[in-house]
Amino acid sequence: MSDPVDILCITAHPDDAEISMAGAILHHVALGHRVGLVDLTAGELGTRGTPALRAQEAEAARKVLGAAFRYQMGLSDGFFRADRESLLKVAASIRRHRPRVVLTNALRDRHPDHGRAATLVAEACFLSGLRRIETSHQGVAQEAWRPTAILHAVQDRWIDPDIVFDITPYWEKKLEALRCFSSQFHDPASLEPSSPIARADFLPFLEGRAREMGRLLMVTYGEGFCTARPPGIRDVMHLD
Repeated sequence: MSDPVDILCITAHPDDAEISMAGAILHHVALGHRVGLVDLTAGELGTRGTPALRAQEAEAARKVLGAAFRYQMGLSDGFFRADRESLLKVAASIRRHRPRVVLTNALRDRHPDHGRAATLVAEACFLSGLRRIETSHQGVAQEAWRPTAILHAVQDRWIDPDIVFDITPYWEKKLEALRCFSSQFHDPASLEPSSPIARADFLPFLEGRAREMGRLLMVTYGEGFCTARPPGIRDVMHLD
């Protein structure tokens, strides 16, 4: 059984999509594209909150973003690798949803899971297109499928982007999605340990990053992505 989408966001942890690509998701949903979200792990090693709470927060954020679905793949937070089992799981998800575009984590970042997720997803996208690799969903054999493009978000560490989306109209909605993960971000009343994203300066940092990306387009807010290969264009007049 397939459940096709135009864009599939596959990221390491619940909240990765909201932090790094929520504006792009909101933009494409507004254009009428169908977007799905897949979290590789439950974020069970996170400093704050619990996996159960983060699952609730992730679903609340999905509704804000307007994504068609969200589910967790069940890989091990902090320990997943691009091994055969993980690659086949991700490839089966890609074949199930048959996206034209996949959005995923940064190629390199502060959190090592982000770079590993980027590698895992990119390799799985390639393997998903090989017809001799067998996968199934709900007992039904799947056909090969390879996305046209893979875009890697720019997350904690600055990476010069290949593509920048103007997310100015969606900035407040992005913040609404982020605030769904209240367990993860700064709360002066919280008794839990601090973390790099629970600091009081994290959301201002995100705004600064978005403004810096937007500056490249001479707009207020942007989200940047990197590509493994140059993107093709059909009409130079459509460039911003």
